[in-house]
Amino acid sequence: MNSYTIAIQPSQAEALRKLLKEQGFEFADRPYTIFFAQKAKLSVAVYEKGPKVVVQGKGTEDFVRFYLEPEILKEARIGYEEVLNPAMFEPHFGIDESGKGDFFGPLVIAGVYVDREIARRLLSLGVTDSKKIGSDRRIRQLSEEIDKTPGLAANIVLIGPEKYNLLYEKFANLNDLLAWGHARVIENLLQLRPECKRSLSDKFANERVIRRALLKRAREIQIDQQTKAESDIAVAAASILAREKFVRWMDDRGKVMGIALPKGVSATVKSAARAVVEKGGRDSLRTVAKMHFRTSSEVLQEPTNEAKS
Repeated sequence: MNSYTIAIQPSQAEALRKLLKEQGFEFADRPYTIFFAQKAKLSVAVYEKGPKVVVQGKGTEDFVRFYLEPEILKEARIGYEEVLNPAMFEPHFGIDESGKGDFFGPLVIAGVYVDREIARRLLSLGVTDSKKIGSDRRIRQLSEEIDKTPGLAANIVLIGPEKYNLLYEKFANLNDLLAWGHARVIENLLQLRPECKRSLSDKFANERVIRRALLKRAREIQIDQQTKAESDIAVAAASILAREKFVRWMDDRGKVMGIALPKGVSATVKSAARAVVEKGGRDSLRTVAKMHFRTSSEVLQEPTNEAKS
């Protein structure tokens, strides 16, 4: 294990700071962190958002086992994952998406098949929810490692902005569109692993939409949804594959257009949208953006019924 991430309490962050000082770690300033400390090839960062602690580098597993867990977390997790969450190690698909909250870019839905050995391998790689990984470079690295994992099966459905806008007009509901995309990924994975009996994703919509889409093609599978499903290793791996594909699309399209396409929804995003319209005309925005967001009507100065900003 060369990477470990977990949410902590503010009081635990301060206790960890004291522990690191006692262990001879050197502290340095880093953006978005409460503190960052390093010793030899091991680094420990506590990020403001969460807060969460990220341990990386040589000696990660020993530090977590012998210092972080017993001294700070007061619980043992590494090595006990199969006891704490046995379902995560049973054969199943994990499904997750990227881009649904971003004005620019596609909606990407990814799915990953894991069994016991694959799950153990992904844990050893430091696979975790992509939202906990702040570096696009790290996303790319983990995506490559996931792809090379023996026995793993994966499928990615990328819905570009133009197709997305047409589908949104058809469904008139983002959750139904998501369910349609999830059904496509599950169907594709079942072609690769027809013996799999269960899929897991974050709870976002009525599972009947997914089941109805699958039954049209005579596909049957147990569909589970739960909050914070990204804690499951298969869902976490899917989130990384989806994010990598989303980031790659954004970078490539931005280079082609000569306009950087920012992630999320912000004033910077709105400025970039205006630049797209100025350069390519009003219709060009549909080729790179999700038009039901309020941002599009604000840039094009049209009325809107959408709540997003």
